[in-house]
Amino acid sequence: MTLTGKTAIVTGGSRGIGRAVVQRFAADGARVVFTYRDNKAAAEDLAAELGNAVAVQCDQSDPGNLPALFDTVRDGFDILVNNAAISGSKPIAELTAEDFDRVMTINAKFPLLAIRAAIPLLRDGGRIINLSTLNTVVPGPGLALYCASKAAVEQFTAVAARELGGRGITVNTVSPGATDTDMLRGENPPEALARAASFTALQRLGEPADVAAVIAFLAGPDAAWVTGQNIRASGGLLV
Repeated sequence: MTLTGKTAIVTGGSRGIGRAVVQRFAADGARVVFTYRDNKAAAEDLAAELGNAVAVQCDQSDPGNLPALFDTVRDGFDILVNNAAISGSKPIAELTAEDFDRVMTINAKFPLLAIRAAIPLLRDGGRIINLSTLNTVVPGPGLALYCASKAAVEQFTAVAARELGGRGITVNTVSPGATDTDMLRGENPPEALARAASFTALQRLGEPADVAAVIAFLAGPDAAWVTGQNIRASGGLLV
């Protein structure tokens, strides 16, 4: 129970990697506040199942929703995981200004504002963990906005690590490789998933729990000397 007595916020915690993080943090003893966008039933079922979790509706396309994220932790908290994001695949030739604004707001602007809002509430020795993607170093067609938004998050991590280190707060990025989530399966045909597994050193797709384990390490006491890093949790898709 390495997180006993800690309070964590996880964005996008009702499915995929975020859900696995919420489950892992709760199992490790933390009180977890997590956000969802649309699926209220799934979020509330998860909160009820875990007992020490609270679901909060928050649509990251509108930064005006940011205060709701912190309403339940005004007395302070310990861990922020910026996980919620959208992908979407569209060639540069077809991109619109509206596409740019939506992806950059959800994937980069909102996480940055969340970090800013968290700073006065995070207890000394706290943790900020931002989710990026292996695609910032292995880009693919149609992923310009996704890659760019996540690259911005990686830079936010590096700067925040410098700015907050004096308080013992660590700030790190986790960049998953091909991980078996609804998002991945919704945007890739089966043959692409099989190809990704064959290119991975461990010869399989990642599971959300695999990534959650890395995030749990960074959130725990053994990672106190790790900050400003980008940990590529890919099973060896890139070595």
